[in-house]
Amino acid sequence: MTPLLEVSGLSMHFPVKSGLLRRSQLVNRAVNNVDLTIMQGETLGLVGESGCGKSTLGRCIARLYKPTAGKIHYQGADLASLGQKALLPYRRDIQMIFQDPMESLNARHTVQEILEEPLVIHGIGSASDRRKEVNRLLDLVGLPKRSATRFPFEFSGGQRQRIGIARAIALRPKLIICDEPVSALDVSIQSQILNLLLDLQSEFGLAYLFIAHDLAVVKHISDRIAIMYLGQIVETASGDAVYQDPRHPYTQSLISAIPVPDPTMKKERIILSGDVPSPIAPPSGCHFHPRCPACFEPCAETAPELKETDAAHSVRCHLESKA
Repeated sequence: MTPLLEVSGLSMHFPVKSGLLRRSQLVNRAVNNVDLTIMQGETLGLVGESGCGKSTLGRCIARLYKPTAGKIHYQGADLASLGQKALLPYRRDIQMIFQDPMESLNARHTVQEILEEPLVIHGIGSASDRRKEVNRLLDLVGLPKRSATRFPFEFSGGQRQRIGIARAIALRPKLIICDEPVSALDVSIQSQILNLLLDLQSEFGLAYLFIAHDLAVVKHISDRIAIMYLGQIVETASGDAVYQDPRHPYTQSLISAIPVPDPTMKKERIILSGDVPSPIAPPSGCHFHPRCPACFEPCAETAPELKETDAAHSVRCHLESKA
């Protein structure tokens, strides 16, 4: 089956300016040589610690950032190489839901204006058609029609995120990048938003890149999971495989940190030493080796490649070749 979207060798490096003349002498390697695929109608969960490059990768795929290197293949085009004008038709198919709904919604616009804007930009429908479409979108996300005349500050956090979701589906996209869409919400509201996303996926055949740091949330919604560390994908597999048979030491540590809802059950926690290294000066060899409890001789010298260990399970670790 042909992937809906295929990313190969994607990198996003930001210059770090320092000194009196503010010259760029260092580089922040936020995303470094990432490969991933997303199939039609599937949810790929992207997990990692804060600062590992998850959101930057999502913004590159949505082309809010122009990548430093690599390709983003979608419907025969390389989105990474296109200019803003050439990108416009593809923006209908790839939309984004942001972490903070208050920051991502224009506080000076009513909900009607917010939801109409993508339709106006792409020249879809008359003014009357757009008003009807806004009512339909509000109904899809569980908000009353009267919400159209109100401003974002008049809503709760969960309601604002519903408005953000309505805006994301307004152009009937094929892929939505969800950048930690529930992390700023109460736990009870999180489940409502996740169920809404699942309902919309079922109704419209949407594919999601679901970015989060909460593995329990990702497990609930994802078909496949990719684990990211310091700008690189270190493991990809189905949701069940990642939870039942994690291969990379970093993934094993993340899984061990998930709380168990049974107070009588004892669970051994794998605690990593040290802090996450800076992407400005990443360690040599395997980026994870200074914190890895299973580090051995080649790890500090040679960077491992992301290799498929068995069907639909890939790991970036020297332990796999040793085994």
